[in-house]
Amino acid sequence: MENIYLSIVLAPLIAAIVAGLFGRQIGRAGAHTITILGVGVAFVLSVLVAKDVFIDGAEVFNQAIYTWAVVGDLTMEIGFLIDPLSALMMVVVTFVSLMVHVYTIGYMHDDPGYQRFFSYISLFTFAMLMLVMSNNFLQLFFGWEAVGLVSYLLIGFWYRKPTAIFANFKAFVVNRVGDFGFLLGIGAVLMYAGSLDYVTVFGQAEQMQAQSVNIWGEAQWSALTLTCILLFIGAMGKSAQVPLHVWLPDSMEGPTPISALIHAATMVTAGIFMVARMSPLFEFSTAALSFVLVIGATTAFFMGLLGLVQHDIKRVVAYSTLSQLGYMTVALGASAYAAGMFHLMTHAFFKALLFLAAGSVIIGMHHVQDMRKMGGLRKYMPITYWTSLVGTLALIGFPGFSGYFSKDALIEAVHAAELPGATYAYWCVLLGVFVTALYSFRLFFLVFHGKERFDAHTREHLHESPWVVTVPLILLAIPSVAIGWVTIGPLLFGGAFGTSIFVLPQSDTLAVVAEHFTSPAGFVAHGFMTPALYLALAGGVAAWYLYLKRPDIPAQLQDRFHRLHAVLENKYFFDAFNEQVLARGSRFFGGALWRGGDQGIIDGVLVNGSAKAVGWIAGISRRLQSGYLYHYAFTMVIGLSLVLGWLLIRA
Repeated sequence: MENIYLSIVLAPLIAAIVAGLFGRQIGRAGAHTITILGVGVAFVLSVLVAKDVFIDGAEVFNQAIYTWAVVGDLTMEIGFLIDPLSALMMVVVTFVSLMVHVYTIGYMHDDPGYQRFFSYISLFTFAMLMLVMSNNFLQLFFGWEAVGLVSYLLIGFWYRKPTAIFANFKAFVVNRVGDFGFLLGIGAVLMYAGSLDYVTVFGQAEQMQAQSVNIWGEAQWSALTLTCILLFIGAMGKSAQVPLHVWLPDSMEGPTPISALIHAATMVTAGIFMVARMSPLFEFSTAALSFVLVIGATTAFFMGLLGLVQHDIKRVVAYSTLSQLGYMTVALGASAYAAGMFHLMTHAFFKALLFLAAGSVIIGMHHVQDMRKMGGLRKYMPITYWTSLVGTLALIGFPGFSGYFSKDALIEAVHAAELPGATYAYWCVLLGVFVTALYSFRLFFLVFHGKERFDAHTREHLHESPWVVTVPLILLAIPSVAIGWVTIGPLLFGGAFGTSIFVLPQSDTLAVVAEHFTSPAGFVAHGFMTPALYLALAGGVAAWYLYLKRPDIPAQLQDRFHRLHAVLENKYFFDAFNEQVLARGSRFFGGALWRGGDQGIIDGVLVNGSAKAVGWIAGISRRLQSGYLYHYAFTMVIGLSLVLGWLLIRA
C-alpha cells in the first residue's frame, strides 16, 4: 500500500513539474493531458484507498516514509496516516481537482499562460494531498505553507492586473498572521509533548491539560488550551474566519477555476480538516471549543449578510463560502467533528459546481461579472441553468439535496451543545439559513430569470458553454444531489470515522441527533418539522418577490436603510481598519524603528559614528607623523620632560 500512497501524492507533482518546466515543448495539449492524467491517477487510487478503508475495513496505516532530520531526541519525518478522515479528504480533493482540470481546458482556452496554469493547479493538488495524508506536524506544516504559496501564485496568476497582485499579496500577508499563530501552536506541541508525531502527541493530551503556563500577570492558562487556540488561529487564516477572513473575497481576482479549487476542496478546507484531526486535543479544552464555536457562528451569519449587497457573481459565491466555512467551524466547536467534515464534503461538490457554473456564465457573457448586466440566461444556457439550480438548492439545504443532510445535522448538533456560547451559535446558524437562501436565489433570479439586461451584441453570441465546461458541471451536480443519501448514515451515525475522530462521551452532540435518526428518508421527513426548512423557503420566496415580482423594492430599502447598507457595502469596515490602522500603524512603527534604530543608532552611532571616530583619531595620528626631524626631536624633549617631572613628583 505504501507505493499506492506515494503514487497518489507524486502523480500530480510529477505532472506539475513536466507541465511547468517543459510546457513549451509539450504544448497546450500536452500540458493539460499530463496534468489531468496525473490527477486522474490520484483520484482513482484515492477511490481504491477509500474502498479499502470504509468498505473492507482495512487497518489504519501510520508509517514514516523518509527521515528528514534527527535533532537530539526529536526525529523529523515524512510519513502517511491513512484512516477514514484522510481517505475522505483524498477522494474529495482529487475529484474536485479533476473536474477543475477538465473545466480549465475550456475556461483558459485563449490564455497565454495556459501551461503555467495547469502546472500550478496540479501543484496545488499535490500540496493539499501532502497536508491531509500527513502523520506528523512537520509534514502538516509543509503542506500548510505549500497550499499558501501556490494560492499566492494562482490568485495573482494574471500578474499584469493590479487588483490581482493586490489580492494575492493581501492573501499572503493575512495568512502569515494566522500561520504565525499556527507555528507557535506547533512549537507549544513540541514543548509540552516532546514530539511532532500525531499519535504520540494525542496520547499526551490529558497530561498537557494538567500543565499550566503563565502568559501575563498572575493568570495561569492550561497549556492545552493555549496550544489549541494557537493552532486554531492558523485555521482562522486558512479557512477565512473572522477577523482573518478579509483575503478570501479578493481571491476572486484569480481565474474562476482556481476560485473553485481554493473555495471548494483545497486551501480553505485545510483549517477545518486540521481541527478535526486535532480533536483528541480540542476535546480536553472547553475554552478552546467555545472560542471555535463563537468565531464560527460569527462568520456564518455576518459574512452571509455581505452576500446580499454584492453585484459581482463570483463575490456572492465567495461570501457564501465564508458563511459555509463558519457552519463547519461551528460544528467543530460543538464537538460534532463528523458533521463538520460531512458538510465539508457536501459543500465541496456543490460549491465547486456553483463556482464553475458562475464561470460558465462569465464565458457566455464575454467576461462580464456584474449581475445587473445579466438576466434571462435560462433559455440561452440550459445546462448551466439546471446545474446552477441543483447547486443552489444544495447550498440552501433543501430537503433531499446533499447540503440539507449536512447542514441540518450540524444545526441540530449545535442545538444540543451546552458549551458557553452555544445558544448564540445556534441562533446564528439558524438565522443564517434564511440569509443563505436570500442571497443564493437573489443570484439565481438576477442571472437566469427576469428581463434581459445585456446588449444586442452579447445576445447574438450568447450560447451554452462547450462540453469541457458543461460535463464537469453535470458530474458535480450528481453528488450535489445524491451523496448525502448514501453517506449520512455511516459518516454521522455509523462510526465510519472510527478512531480518527475523538469525542468525549459527555460532549457527543451527534449522539443526541442520532436518537432521532432512522434512515435518510426519515431524516428528510424530519426536516419538515424543523424551523430551518421554513426559514430557507422564506428566504427563497423573499428573493423571488424582491428581485422578480417587485424589483423596485431593493432600491427603496437601500435608500431607507442607507447606513446599514453602507456598513455592509464596506464589509463592516474590516478592510478600512486593516489598511488605515494596522497597515499605517505598522508602517509608522517600522519607520520610527528605521529612523531611530537603524539610522540613528546602528548607522548613526555604531557604523557611521565608529567610522568618524576612527577618522578623527587617524587625523590626529597623521599630524604626529609629519616626517620633519625637529618635530620628532621636540616630541622627544616633551616626552622626556614629562617622564622626569613624574619621577620628581614620585620622589
